[in-house]
Amino acid sequence: MARIFTVIIMGILLLASVSASQAANPAAPLSTPEIKQSISSGKKTIIFFLNPNGGPCRSQNEILTRLQKERKNNFNIAYVSALQQETQQAFYDYGVRGLPTVVLVDSKGKINRVFPPGIQSYEALAAALDGSI
Repeated sequence: MARIFTVIIMGILLLASVSASQAANPAAPLSTPEIKQSISSGKKTIIFFLNPNGGPCRSQNEILTRLQKERKNNFNIAYVSALQQETQQAFYDYGVRGLPTVVLVDSKGKINRVFPPGIQSYEALAAALDGSI
């Protein structure tokens, strides 16, 4: 009886760990044509949720542009503007509640990291792209 109980508990724990690992890196929703095109390219993608008129978003864009230039375009940037009605679903799909927000998607289309709202440093983004954080 104890052996059966142990096997059942081990099975439950195994299923829970598999579910947790799948939930840790869910597939990125393809909410806009730009997101779909960027992710389907097979490169890492940074999805950048922004208000193009906002100061913090413009500062974040400068950091992303510099990073992409110095990395010789080895990743894509998909821009999702708060000012475009057709992109609003992406804000819900990714749980974006503040701007600027940056989401890193790996080359397989899985969400690797969702950064907290606010300006992310060049160093933090570079480390995330390199897989060190």
